[in-house]
Amino acid sequence: MGAVPAQRESGSLAAVRPGAQVRAALGGSPLAPGTARGLLRTAFQEWSALGLPGAEGLTDRLAHDAMIVLSELVTNAVVHAGTDVELVCRLEPDTGAVVVEVCDHHPSRPPRDGDGGTAYETAEYGRGLRLVAALSDSWGVTYRRGAKSVWARMSAEVGPDAAGYDPEDTNFFGAELLAPAPQRAERDRDWLGRGALSFLAEASDLLAGQLDEDLVAALTGQLIVPRLADWCAVWLADEAMGGGAGGTRLARVWHASEERIEELRRCLEKEPPRGGEGPTPSGPTPYPWPSDAGGVDCWPGRGRGDGASVVPEGLVADPGPGVGASPTAPGGSALSYPLVAGGRPLGTLVIGRAGVPGFPDEITGLVEDLSRRVALAIGAARQYARQATISAVLQRGLLPGAVAQIPGVRSALVYEPCDKGGPSGDFYDLFPAGDGRWCFAIGDVQGKGPEAAVVIGLARPWLRLLAREGYRVADVLDRLNQLLLDDATEAADAAARALVGPAGPGDGPQTRFLSLLYGELAPFDGGVRCTVASAGHPLPLLLGPGGDVRTAARPQTLLGVVEDETYISESFELRPGDTLLCVTDGVTERRSGSRQFDDGDGLAAALAGCAGMNAELIAERIRHLVHEFGGRPPEDDLALLVLQAE
Repeated sequence: MGAVPAQRESGSLAAVRPGAQVRAALGGSPLAPGTARGLLRTAFQEWSALGLPGAEGLTDRLAHDAMIVLSELVTNAVVHAGTDVELVCRLEPDTGAVVVEVCDHHPSRPPRDGDGGTAYETAEYGRGLRLVAALSDSWGVTYRRGAKSVWARMSAEVGPDAAGYDPEDTNFFGAELLAPAPQRAERDRDWLGRGALSFLAEASDLLAGQLDEDLVAALTGQLIVPRLADWCAVWLADEAMGGGAGGTRLARVWHASEERIEELRRCLEKEPPRGGEGPTPSGPTPYPWPSDAGGVDCWPGRGRGDGASVVPEGLVADPGPGVGASPTAPGGSALSYPLVAGGRPLGTLVIGRAGVPGFPDEITGLVEDLSRRVALAIGAARQYARQATISAVLQRGLLPGAVAQIPGVRSALVYEPCDKGGPSGDFYDLFPAGDGRWCFAIGDVQGKGPEAAVVIGLARPWLRLLAREGYRVADVLDRLNQLLLDDATEAADAAARALVGPAGPGDGPQTRFLSLLYGELAPFDGGVRCTVASAGHPLPLLLGPGGDVRTAARPQTLLGVVEDETYISESFELRPGDTLLCVTDGVTERRSGSRQFDDGDGLAAALAGCAGMNAELIAERIRHLVHEFGGRPPEDDLALLVLQAE
């Protein structure tokens, strides 16, 4: 990456001036802007603490402006270049100026200036390069082979901060500190011009990581009240009811006086926003001031409950006509903002101020920007919820509702999918097959998610059907192998891909491999006859009462790989005290650095140490040893089945 430039009108890099400098590489994710701000904040603190040349000019205003500019440049690069980014922040020792440079790896895409986009499709790149130009002494763009850099230089201020700037107003570490405290009118206007931009950037960071729509609504209330409004409410459209007046629920109510929240909620529930038949409003619209059935204010007080509004005094004193002006409103002014993402109405945000006829345009514009971010966060949370619901339904259909009880056999099962939000690639089954036979299976599909779910959803019912039709163990594997190679599986695989979006290059229908350990149990007086076959699966281990361990099957080819493959089975007897352990590769291939759990017959050694234990204790012991083997949680699905003759 090139050196940080000083002023140069052409936008190319100039000579390097020595001084304090920090470099970092960031992933191209929505978290990058917040990480960049944190790095710059830490650098400023360290430079000041060390007393480096030029650090005496690091005023709070300069630090604030530099973080806003850096946030905009990183956001612009992440959103529009779509690559990882590199950043350099430099302090010039002779001038005290700060230079920031952000480099991405998509030089064919020029930086965006913030233009374009409809009212409810505003991209997440804040105010764009116009903001950078407004806050910087100079800025420019440099194109290199395979990379593009955007830089900006901000000079230090001399003397105390202008306009009564208070650094406490820019402490953006949480939702409750993202807006200004009540202060003089000049400072309010100063914050709206500068701090409001950081407010939106930090609000985006807070909202982006939330996967629950009710939590998004709760954060919205804390962001807005009490600094931008006395109270606010968030209605969310009920997707099952189709939205509209009868299809919304009041998800969150927040008031500057907490003791008034329930009273306000009761008033608002009587008059939810009306979902009209026509198009969604293109901006904020006046909303009736909450009142009871008699038209009296729901609360006699104002703002904090002491008769004074919490709105910054300079803005309240002269709100101007503003949006939502309502001189006849008995208690104050309220505005309704539609929450729309991707063209779909998701709900309504309502804000209110007591004792004023209308809202200043600066506040309405700021809340409108925030409402777009809230809508995007709600849309993302709903998409996640839909995917989680689909995954849960698929998962329930892939596993048996209950494990069969086998006469003379004690069983224990451990099943731990790695990804709690999606279908696992591991599966198991234990079911009666008729004629005094019980069958068991434990398998692992190549991959995870919907595509793996399709294969499991195909294999498990066929296992049951073939077993109950009287097919023996080896014959079941023969037929299942052919089934996985049929065109029907390719069609099912393509259908699964439709759940996760359009296919990319080379992503056409393909056969999924399946490793499977399948067996049959036939109890008799004095024991259980067991027949098993392993197709590309970790071999079952047989533990005797004396602690001796041996494998109970031979390795064979994965299912779905070789057409016309012929499988064979092994038969043996389980006598009282004998234990059969069946696992997936999440057990045998559990890693600790470069080592695996089953290296040097580690699983057999662990099982030998379980001699004398019952099935449940053996299962729990192996599970515990697998978890303890690695320093981190398992990165693969884990399943094990213990069958013990009584």
